Amino acid sequence: MQANFVKLPTVKKTGPAFVSTRNACKLCAPLGASLVFRGIEGCVPLIHGSQGCATYIRRYVISHFKEPIDIASSNFSEATAIFGGAANLKIALDNLIRQYKPSAVGIASTCLSETIGDDVQGYLEEYRKVHVGVDIPALIYASTPSYRGTHMDGYHEAVKATVVALACGGPRSNSLNIVPGFLSAADLRHLQEIIADFQLPCTMLPDYSETLDGESWSDYQKLSPGGTPVSAIRAMGRAAATIELGRSLAGEETAASCLTEAFGVKRVTLGIPIGIRETDLFFSAVQEIAGCELPQKYAKQRGRLVDAYIDGHKTISGKRAVIYGEADFVASMASFLDEIGIVPSLCATGAPTKKFQEIVSSLLSAGHKDIIIREDADFEDMLDICSKIGVDIIIGNSKGYYLAKNLNLPLVRAGFPVHDRIGGQRILHVGYEGTQQLFDRIVNALIEYKQINSPVGYSYI
Repeated sequence: MQANFVKLPTVKKTGPAFVSTRNACKLCAPLGASLVFRGIEGCVPLIHGSQGCATYIRRYVISHFKEPIDIASSNFSEATAIFGGAANLKIALDNLIRQYKPSAVGIASTCLSETIGDDVQGYLEEYRKVHVGVDIPALIYASTPSYRGTHMDGYHEAVKATVVALACGGPRSNSLNIVPGFLSAADLRHLQEIIADFQLPCTMLPDYSETLDGESWSDYQKLSPGGTPVSAIRAMGRAAATIELGRSLAGEETAASCLTEAFGVKRVTLGIPIGIRETDLFFSAVQEIAGCELPQKYAKQRGRLVDAYIDGHKTISGKRAVIYGEADFVASMASFLDEIGIVPSLCATGAPTKKFQEIVSSLLSAGHKDIIIREDADFEDMLDICSKIGVDIIIGNSKGYYLAKNLNLPLVRAGFPVHDRIGGQRILHVGYEGTQQLFDRIVNALIEYKQINSPVGYSYI
């Protein structure tokens, strides 16, 4: 059953007309690729383009994770833009290998290098031929111009490129591959904990749960410890199955589909496990692969979550929310809000994906009125919509702060990036436990907002 939707009429803006994106609800493709490459053990991301691209990515990633991250650059100049970046790329590789001694180098292209037609794959083949007999790191190349997609496109392209470059076949094992999507470090750790409790060997790609949320060091380390070992990535072609999280990936060419086509590894595509419905599907898939029952630990977590839904229902029932961020994140959040009684009045993503409305609508129950699903959206667009439809709460990353400020509404921070709070990398979204934490934060945000704006206030609910 599907909800009812409206097509929002063209809005006549009170300010000057504009056609450009203002305060975008998306980030650049090489940023997503860089996150993947830092989730590989001993891997250094190398941006094939200008220094500014690498600086922008460092700024965003450090601000969210509060951890050091080195992003190398082939450092294009005016001359490079005319004559090509082959020489710059080879010098950058020489410098990286000499200074970092990495196990892998992940090269992500940019708008500039793609526009001038640089044959990066050809350059890497030439580099390997020059270094025959020399121990060089694994070289992974992902084509990630931002004019062709968002940070999520760069993320998925880098995961696919890594699997294509490194995965090998062989005797089938009982291990499980997890391609988790762009989740928090806490989410990655929790997914690994779940799989471990099913006693399944697991390879997660990427895994930046330690490289971008690690311990304090007594001495500076050029490369943070942690990440998916290159040897484990090579063994992904021998796994029993691959679970990829993200409903938008269904039917697309992804890392999981490449493993299926090349090595016969079973592919399972699910939504991000936020909320009871989506988490039930995740646990069912893991149970089937592992061939065992749900551990009692998670049955109890689910039971406590159901009880919490009952406790908080009187506070949240009928409230209207705005959700924005990555398409798959928004879809799973919309499903979660729908099951707890909050109307996801506006579901927005900056990605120009044609699947978004279909995916979100398929996850909502019938009976909702006037739900707006907007792709290729920016925050100017969202502000126009919200000022007309009336909402009670906003859920998404820190880029929505001014939306919340203009509308005088509570903002529950979730997803990426979280720049204006500590611990964005430790926000748990997934599983029954992550859903429980999200539920408590949403209910308490609504209680706090009502309490603060009450003329008398109250101390009991």
